[in-house]
Amino acid sequence: MTVAFHINITRKNAYEVALQVYNKLASLGVSITVTDDVKGIFEWENVSYMPFDEAVSLCDALAAVGGDGTIIHSAHIAAIYDKPILGINAGRLGFLAGLEKEELDLLDCLIEGRYLIDDRMMLSVKRYEDGELLKEYICLNDVVVAGGASMHMCEIETRCEDKRISRYMSDGLIVATPTGSTAYSLSAGGPVVDTAIEGLIITPICPHSLLSRSMIFKADSEIEITVKNSDISKPVFSCDGEDGIPITDKTKLVVTKSDKTTKIIRIKSDGFSDILTRKLIERNGF
Repeated sequence: MTVAFHINITRKNAYEVALQVYNKLASLGVSITVTDDVKGIFEWENVSYMPFDEAVSLCDALAAVGGDGTIIHSAHIAAIYDKPILGINAGRLGFLAGLEKEELDLLDCLIEGRYLIDDRMMLSVKRYEDGELLKEYICLNDVVVAGGASMHMCEIETRCEDKRISRYMSDGLIVATPTGSTAYSLSAGGPVVDTAIEGLIITPICPHSLLSRSMIFKADSEIEITVKNSDISKPVFSCDGEDGIPITDKTKLVVTKSDKTTKIIRIKSDGFSDILTRKLIERNGF
């Protein structure tokens, strides 16, 4: 078995956790590849260093050591090559992590095939300028449209199947997957949705309205997003928290369910509600 490592070295505990994972996997006879961005920091024996894409393409599973952001970043590449991800939490919350740093003895289950795969829905975001398709993006959590440096509210129009949903005066808008429902969408007042359910969750950010609420649309919906006052609000959009991309009144974003999925390795028997309750309790210090 070959396991590729993707390690977020900005995390305080990442080196310690990654070393423990390496020692455990090496003792089990696993072939290990490591992304070459950490070469010189992680000098391990019998390890191949290579570019991220190449490491993922050649592995049987990807071990992402860090927090949820690390796992989400890994998901973009893993989905392209249809490879499963085991998230190992070296961060704070770790909603997507399959193992905590105290549970690394369970790595035997990975080698022995004693695990389940959760197929997580992803979003496709197509960006059109003046009617021309410029680029398609994929995301696991959400796509966010928000005002830029001007700090002005955005006038955002949303349509579904060419029928108007709403026009929001707000700080922005989130379209999330069920996986992303516990991230920014939750902070903006959106619902928590079980990851076993597929759907698109639209949540306005600080809307200037008494009636604006989150809405959930079926998974095969096509959501169109345009901004009407871009000269004032200077809006940007971002997929999974990546750097914002400026948009104008001539931009149209079309959000649909992607044909790609993120395959999350689940070794423990915890269900969605178990993870949700435990992690939120941890965050709030109860």
